[in-house]
Parts: sequence; structure tokens; C-alpha cells
Amino acid sequence: MEQNDIEELSKKRRFSFRLNLFFFSSFVIFSVIIIRLAVLQFVEGPVLAQQEINSVTKNIPLLPVRGTIYDATAETKLAYSDSIQSLYITLYKNYREPSDGSVNPNRAEVIEIADKIAKVFEEHKDKESEPMTADDIIIAMDLNYTQTHGYTPRLIKADLSEEEIAYFLQHKTDFPGVSVIEESVRKYDEDTVAVQALGYLKTFKTSKTLSEYEAIDKANSAQTDPGLVYSELEYVGVDGLERQYQDVLRGKAGYSQIPINPLNLPEEGTTIHPPEKGHDLISSIHKDIQLATEEAIMEQLDWLHKNRVSGRYHENAKTGFAVAMEVDTGNVVAMASMPDYDPNAPWDYDKIKYIYRNGTVESFPPDDSGTHPESTVLLGSTVKPLSVLIGLKEGFFSPNGIVYQDRGVAYFGRDNSDVTNSQNHVYGPLSAATAIEHSSNAFMVDLIGEELWKRYGSEGIGIWDEYMKEFGLGVETGVDLPKEFEGLLEYKNEGETSLSRLAFASFGQQGKYTTMQLAQFAVTLANKGKRMEPHLVKEIRDAEGNVVKKIEPKVLNEVKFDDVYWDTVHKGMKTNVSMAFNDFPYDFARKTGTSQQEIWHNGNKNVIDNGVFIAFAPRENPKLAVAVVIPEGGFGSSSAAPVARKIFDAYDQVYGLDGVPKGKENRDK
Repeated sequence: MEQNDIEELSKKRRFSFRLNLFFFSSFVIFSVIIIRLAVLQFVEGPVLAQQEINSVTKNIPLLPVRGTIYDATAETKLAYSDSIQSLYITLYKNYREPSDGSVNPNRAEVIEIADKIAKVFEEHKDKESEPMTADDIIIAMDLNYTQTHGYTPRLIKADLSEEEIAYFLQHKTDFPGVSVIEESVRKYDEDTVAVQALGYLKTFKTSKTLSEYEAIDKANSAQTDPGLVYSELEYVGVDGLERQYQDVLRGKAGYSQIPINPLNLPEEGTTIHPPEKGHDLISSIHKDIQLATEEAIMEQLDWLHKNRVSGRYHENAKTGFAVAMEVDTGNVVAMASMPDYDPNAPWDYDKIKYIYRNGTVESFPPDDSGTHPESTVLLGSTVKPLSVLIGLKEGFFSPNGIVYQDRGVAYFGRDNSDVTNSQNHVYGPLSAATAIEHSSNAFMVDLIGEELWKRYGSEGIGIWDEYMKEFGLGVETGVDLPKEFEGLLEYKNEGETSLSRLAFASFGQQGKYTTMQLAQFAVTLANKGKRMEPHLVKEIRDAEGNVVKKIEPKVLNEVKFDDVYWDTVHKGMKTNVSMAFNDFPYDFARKTGTSQQEIWHNGNKNVIDNGVFIAFAPRENPKLAVAVVIPEGGFGSSSAAPVARKIFDAYDQVYGLDGVPKGKENRDK
């Protein structure tokens, strides 16, 4: 055989060997894989599946800790979260009653635990605590899972006494599944400071009728961040600053990651992620000024019940409202809706249903009789500075000299309807300024209401409405509160002629507005046309005290009038209020109002007088504007003005109407 043939044969044998080796190796590898798969499926599979089931975890919310609401000093807490210790139990066994009527052998065990807990409560509870029996504890345990999942810890009792806390911590091994958990409860300043402005809390479960919480509830199931999930028993703000700044105050919920077994019961190995505290609010409300305002209203109501004004007592004056707002900043330093209530006391709706809402921004009656005015009343003569501004702007009369001869009455319309001055006063020759000072109804009707109708006809109503809204009357003021009434614009009612509506609107009888709107109106007058946005919060700070946001002054709109018009109106704002402002050390601009309102009772029509007052001080370089409303209080000069005086005095003590705090001066002396 030749050499070439031998080499060729050798190559073929080597190739055959390699090919056989490849197939053998492949067979071995695939055999190993098949055997391993069989082992995984038939031997290890059930074990791994059980481990997978056992590795399921559930996130159980830990309630967030709300931020604090401070007063303007950033030191006094108006609303805060106080720590309490609560008793929870986690059920590691199934205690459900079988549906077939048989007996669950575990029930005896849990009943014994409930009896032991009840005995501890009875022996160590505070004297003021409500008793809690073993049956009450069994109900709280929710053994049949009617209220929550099996793995969710059950709240047995909140706000444990020190003795209860100590006992359960020392005897933890005697109470399987029982834990003492630190929680927070919302509390408010014990002096009841601006409670309606602060608002109140309810559980998330009972607050879903509010649009924002309805939206959160719908988004809860898809929420990927456990800290943003709202639990049913979490407390949320439903009014006032608590609601307006809910997202800021809430922070983030914590949560416990609990391993769950196939029976949906918890296993050992819980991981806790603590809550993140919410941000704090620094309010513009100053406690000293606020308390002085609240006290002034209540004292004035009592005075009106015991002293004759205009020949009679005003025993139906049961409520009062006041807002004090800084002219330059828009800071609301006091907002009082009186009477108020104790927000730390148990909620009693029947007792507080007519006082828990904020009457300075909302409209509601003082009782259910239907015979008394709501918290929103007619402007009365406080509209007259604006009426004169409109007349000047429209060119109906000059800012200088005598422009009207007042005969005590004005006639208008085909039927010669008439409007008289208060108490039928006849003022004789009047300038634009003295018409405001003497509060001449006749001037307003003849030179403003009727002239608007002559120039614009039925469209005069729209012209009037535009002027009102530029000054914040009939629109939202922008105050940082959730519910604001825009006013009742009776001059838009179709039942009367356009002329009649304009005539009555010109002296304050066709528009009902809130005290907050009156305060913004007064600020706009003081600022010569700059309508400032009011706010009750001036800073937001994080839990470490760092400023997150500072609320800057904001001009919502600016009304352009000649300076001479503003000067004329400011000059006229000097109604006689000497009784209330005797010895007041500042020259100040003011306007009283007595809005007459018809009230029907037992088929009879009664005309009542609401006291209204606006002012700003000092007249030059004004610092503070105040609005006060006393429904059924009689003349504004005797019912509302005395309250305003005490507010100005309180502000002067704290901040100084001239920039120098008088209280500080007195302490230095």
C-alpha cells in the first residue's frame, strides 16, 4: 500500500473517533440535563413552590406623622402631632369561626388572651378611660376578617396609660402577637386659637366624598410607592389649613413588610420602614392678636345684649366675624369666626354644627330657625368709598368742591321710588369726600346708581359688577383655604328693574359678601388699587426646620384710578366712631355700615340691622386693614367698630402700626 493511502486511512479513523466522542459527550450532557429537570420537577419542585409561596410579603401601612402648624412666631404650636402608645395584636393563627358550625380549637386560646388583656386594662387604666371588656377586645380583634385582612395588625386600644405600657412591655412573652406601637394623635392649642381657620381631621375612609380623596382612593391600588398609599383609618384634613395643605402636612406613610403564608397569616421576619414626618407650616396668624380678636367679639356680643343701642337691646346678635390683613404682604394676622369650639374635645356635631365652619369665608346661618341672617351680609355703607370711586372714574362729578345738594331723600324710576338717608338726615351741600363721611344714601342713588343707568341702561349692571370684582367683591379672594363663598350678587336678580338694582347697589343693599372679601376690599382701598392675595401661611419648613418655601406677597390685579380720586376717597373715610376709637393714637381711614335686611318670621316681615365696619391704619403709609361683621348687631359704629379698635391695639402691641411694637417698648421700660 502506498504511503498516501496509509495517511488517508489514518485521517478517516481520527475523524470517526472525534465524531463518536462528540455524540457520546452530547448524550451525556443531555442525559444530565434531563435528569436534573426531572429532579427539579418531581423532587425539589414542591419544596421550591412552597418556598415561593412562603416568600410573599405584604406591606402594612404605618400611619404618617403630620407636620406642625405654628403661629407667626414659629414657636407657638397651633396644631401638632403628639405621640401616644397603642396596643395592637397580630394573629398568627386562624381563629375564624367555621361556616359549617363546627368549633375552631384555636378559639379558646384567643378568648383566653382577650380575658388576660381585659384584666390588665381594668387594673392599670387611667381613671378617665372608658372600660374595655373581653368582648370588646374580641370585637376589635376581628377574628372573622370582616374589617381587614388576616395578616393586618388589629388595634385593640389607643393612648395607653403609662402603667398599661409598662405592663405589656414587661410581660411581652405572656401575650403572643401583642405589640405596643408608638403612634401620633392630632392636638390643637388649648386656648382654641383660630380653630375654624385651622380646620379639622376625619378618617380617610369617611372623607372620600371630597374630590381630592376620591381621586386618591381610586389611585391607591396602582400606587407603587407604599409611602403614598392612604390607609382607611388614616386621618386627613377636611377643612381649613389641614385640608388646604394636606399633601404638605402629611409626609409619607411608613410600612411593615410582613411575610405571608398560604393561609394568608403572617410569619416571623417583619421588616419595618418608618414614616417620614410631614412639613411644618408657619402661619401668618399671631396667637396674641388672634386671641384679642376672639375675645373682643365675644365681649362685644355680651355688651350688645346688655346695653341699649338706638333705643333697644340686640339680644339676637349671637355671632361675629373679623379679619385683619396686612396691607403690604397680604398676611392674615387674625381670622375669627365666633363663637368657636374646642377642637380637642370629642366631636359632637349637634352641638357645634353651626359654629365649626369658618364664617369669615363661608355663608351659613347661626341656627336652624330660618329667621336670622347668615354669616355673609350686605355691605351697607361700607361700599360707599367704592361707589364714589366709580362716580369719579365715570366722570359723573368732580373730586373738588360741592357737587350735590342733599335733601335727605332721592327719587328714581317711573313710580318715584324713594331712598332716604339713615335716620332721615339732611346733609345739605356735599362734596365727594363729605358724601362718604356723612354716608349719604341720596348722593349715591342720584349721582352714581341713576347715572350709571342713564349712561349704560341695562348694561349698567355689568359695569357695576366689573368694578366690584376688581376690588375682590363677588370673586374668590385667593385665600389659602379650601372653601370660599364668592358672595351673593343680588344686583343680578331679574325681579327688579335695572335702575332699581343699581340704585340700591350704590349704597350697599344689593350684594352680600364675606368678611374676608371685605378685608381684601379694605386692603385694595388702602393700596390705592392693588388687590393683594391673602394668605394664612407664610412659610413651609421641613422636619429639620429648613425653609422649603416662602410665600411671597402677590398682587392679583391693580385698579388704575387717578391719585386725586384715591386721595378724595381716603379723605372721606372718617366716619364718626369716637366712642370706639377715643384716644386712638393714629389717624386712620374707616367706614361704618349698617346693612338692613328683611327677615320673615311667622309670616311677618322684620327689618334687622347688621353691623359692618372696614378700616385701615395709619391713613398715610397704611400697615393693617380690618373688617368686622356683627349680624343683627345694629349700627356698625356701635357694634363692629369697637371690635376693630381692639384688633388695631393688639397689632400695635405686637408689630406696631408705625413699625415700633408698643409691647416691646413697655417691657424695655
